[in-house]
Amino acid sequence: MPDAVSAPPTAPRKPTTITLHGRTRTDEYAWLKDENWQEVMRDPDKLDPDIRAYLEAENAYTKALLAETEDLRTLLFGEMKGRIKEDDSSVPAPDGEFEYFTRYETGGQHPLFCRRGTGDTGDGEVLLHGDEEAEGLSFFRVGGCSHSTDHARLAYALDTNGSEIFTVKIRDLASGGDLDDRIPDCSGNIVWGNDGETLYYTVLDDNHRPYRVNRHRVGAEAGDDVTVYEETDPGFFVAAGKSQSGKFVEISAHDHTTSEVHLIDAGNPDAGPVVVAPRDPGVEYDIAHVGDKLFIRTNADDAVDFKIVEAPLGAPGRENWTDVIPHEPGRFIRSILEFGNYLVRHERIDGLPRIVVRELASGSEHAIAFDEEAYELGMIPGYEFDTDILRFTYSSMTTPRRTFDYRMGDRTRELRKEQEVPSGHRAGDYVTRRIFAERPDGARVPISVLHAEDTPLDGSAPALLYGYGSYGMSMPASFSTNRLSLVDRGFVYAVAHIRGGTERGYQWYLDGKLTKKKNTFEDFVAAGEKLAEEGFSSAGRIAIHGGSAGGMLVGAAANMRPDLWGAVVGEVPFVDVLNTMCDKDLPLTPPEWPEWGNPLESKEAHDYIASYSPYDNVEAKDYPPIFVTAGISDPRVTYWEPAKWVARLRELKTDDNPLMLRTNMEAGHAGAAGRFDRLDEVAMVYAFLLSVLGKA
Repeated sequence: MPDAVSAPPTAPRKPTTITLHGRTRTDEYAWLKDENWQEVMRDPDKLDPDIRAYLEAENAYTKALLAETEDLRTLLFGEMKGRIKEDDSSVPAPDGEFEYFTRYETGGQHPLFCRRGTGDTGDGEVLLHGDEEAEGLSFFRVGGCSHSTDHARLAYALDTNGSEIFTVKIRDLASGGDLDDRIPDCSGNIVWGNDGETLYYTVLDDNHRPYRVNRHRVGAEAGDDVTVYEETDPGFFVAAGKSQSGKFVEISAHDHTTSEVHLIDAGNPDAGPVVVAPRDPGVEYDIAHVGDKLFIRTNADDAVDFKIVEAPLGAPGRENWTDVIPHEPGRFIRSILEFGNYLVRHERIDGLPRIVVRELASGSEHAIAFDEEAYELGMIPGYEFDTDILRFTYSSMTTPRRTFDYRMGDRTRELRKEQEVPSGHRAGDYVTRRIFAERPDGARVPISVLHAEDTPLDGSAPALLYGYGSYGMSMPASFSTNRLSLVDRGFVYAVAHIRGGTERGYQWYLDGKLTKKKNTFEDFVAAGEKLAEEGFSSAGRIAIHGGSAGGMLVGAAANMRPDLWGAVVGEVPFVDVLNTMCDKDLPLTPPEWPEWGNPLESKEAHDYIASYSPYDNVEAKDYPPIFVTAGISDPRVTYWEPAKWVARLRELKTDDNPLMLRTNMEAGHAGAAGRFDRLDEVAMVYAFLLSVLGKA
């Protein structure tokens, strides 16, 4: 990094005193939260001028600090772009007389949604041209995009500022023109009824929470739409979907520990929702419909790693649930996918995924076999129900993504697509391993490691350690072309599968939330120590990277062991945890209380969150180089969280290492929407890492 640049911006200190549960704390940077944040989320131009001036000053400072990395960034961008097949397309999914797919045009940023006759070849008919729709917009993303059951119309949802507030439009596929229908303030979740005239969608409330499902008739005014379900508990989010059988619209109301499913007859436009089983705190379930039965994946009856039960469609309540796949501790059933004659489950055992096919008539089962030591699998739902073809994906840290069609009856597979790397990729040039960090409480933390075959493992190599560890999300040991730009330059790339995820079962998640949350951070630190112990890198040479809740992870780890890290990258980091969990009006706060605790109601939760919240635990000490990003219209991690964290770090830290904040003034949580614009953001982060760790 350059030795001399202009002085960094200094955020004014405007102390705000907060007292709760007999505890008083001072927040000098609370003013960075715009009082009219809801309006700003919808229209970033309404941001308070003083706040905007500070964020833009930080952006200018970051640009100045990174100026010497511009050539490297350009080089990295070219490398990463060269690994992308620019005119790529998905494997078409058959649906009756048509098959639907997405593709990109050479040089294009956004997908094209297409169809062609089943069995045909070629580019087919373009239903929605992402690049043309995005023309003239600084931000553009398609949310839901769904064709009607009669193939006559396309409903699609657009977000044009990154706020995840979508407007739904409907296109007539015969003429190619849009109808007059406009449905604002949606979550992007859209489902067609079976008549081709009825559309169900989820509505956002004033605090950006999906709380209602409405029914729209094509050609009607949105103001005349009928509410078919409304959630009154602000801690529950609502989503709509469709059963694989096509018979039901599914409405799910859920937080992070409890769920409730309602079914609507998709063939009856006037039908109302019928509950499967009333919510029971701590009980989660989801359903799969086959014939006159529902198969239900659930953690009921202390099935921590979930089981599968069945119930009669006409009486699906808990009292009629019968075990089909009993609970087996250590076998975490992640999801189920139903077909006319088969039930398929995606499960994880000791950190490795499996796909198991069950023939419904006989009850016989088999697992699909794979050879590599560590890999990732995914199931792809299609449009067809009465089929024996399961589509799934496979990849590892050295093997590009492969898409297979698997015939469940004769157990044969057909490779439909292999991810192309136009600039070339030789799996044999790389090594992937899985190692474990032992914790004092007996937990063994898996770490997936990737490095070039010729990288010295004597502690001299820099490393990038990635982690997340929240909400039960698993971090896959999958293939990524972007990280090769680091690995080819001598980096070791590692993913820590820490508690708070479900890599080792649902208990792995439970042991990393609420009053056990610190296990997540301590596991991550232990993973860094293990990399140094095994010679993959060494203290001070390990960069850490996380986004959103993973940004909270790296923020906490930076406070705990700043000496271990050579650099920190926090992308849209959730770092102001205590203040956010005390603000019940923010979009995610009530639904997040089961994950973190409710500090408004519980002194114990308040004090525990306060003990690890990265913003609240910044100290006067040396920190490694830190690069932070934010999105001005981000509804998940609001822009002021990373801004406040950087301001406090800059006030208190005692070193001269670079500290940078880059706020995307035209995007939200996911950053830039265009595929090449997003690559440029990755290249900027990698150029920073290569610069500070001496591998540029």
